[in-house]
Amino acid sequence: MVGDSAAASRPSARARLAGSPTPRKERLLKLATGASVAIASVLVVIKGIAWIKTGSVAMLGSLLDSVLDSVAAIVNLALVRRAIRPANERYRFGHGKAEPIGGLFQAMIIGGSGVFLFAESVRRFIEPAIPENNALGIAIMVLASLMVGGLVLFQRFVVRETGSLVISGDALHGFGDIAINLSVIVALVISSQFNAPYVDPAIGILLTGILLWGAWGIGATALRQLLDEEFSEDERRQIRQAALEHGDVSDIHDLRTRRAGLNSFIQMHIEMDGAMNLAAAHRIADEVEVSIQLVFPDAEILIHQDPHGAEVVPQYFRT
Repeated sequence: MVGDSAAASRPSARARLAGSPTPRKERLLKLATGASVAIASVLVVIKGIAWIKTGSVAMLGSLLDSVLDSVAAIVNLALVRRAIRPANERYRFGHGKAEPIGGLFQAMIIGGSGVFLFAESVRRFIEPAIPENNALGIAIMVLASLMVGGLVLFQRFVVRETGSLVISGDALHGFGDIAINLSVIVALVISSQFNAPYVDPAIGILLTGILLWGAWGIGATALRQLLDEEFSEDERRQIRQAALEHGDVSDIHDLRTRRAGLNSFIQMHIEMDGAMNLAAAHRIADEVEVSIQLVFPDAEILIHQDPHGAEVVPQYFRT
């Protein structure tokens, strides 16, 4: 796990296992991604029928969103299954970054669909038309909303249990899907009841904004993980507190943290009495690791021991 020797500097078996997803988390992730693929595929079929029957540009936007959802769901399924693989000789930090790569891909897919929908909405402003067969379109949108709502509830549960970025992004997009479906219903009702052809493309442009905003949020989160952004200040404060609560630890420095999908990594230098023997230093580092593990149970932790005052450390590395 820790220490100045080569053997002691390697993470312990406990730390390696703690940094890997549990079987329950793996099962939940597989269920969530599988359900997303199944529901997205069904929605493509029923919304395709609705668009053919109604000719609504808002319905087209919803259909396009579901088509891209199905593609993203399949990619997410593959990437999440990759991300939960344990570390091996080639990928010693694990495969966790497959998840933010999936999130980035999802953001590009959503953003592209928003641009296309905006162009189609502008075209419908130039060539206005009233949607047809609105009752069928409304019924399909209600059914779609119920299906997506059930999926989102399950995905939110999975996010609480696993902290998955991909599932979180998918659930966020699910809320957007429900808003899109309700907007399509409004467009169909107002267009037909009040002979207002411009309502349909106006709703389409509104949905464009929803899609692009969601794409920005998912993409930004994915990029932060890919660029190894530090934990939040509050989380780093908890790590420092857990380490300094040990009576034999004088200070810590060079605290570095990052996340890669479900995996978290924490490393630091702890400062102790320089006259202490190696066995005692190793024991203290083990105890500090356990204290941090209680706060961050899924983290892989690497601790290096330094004699207190042996080197001048800039204040930046002590925060």
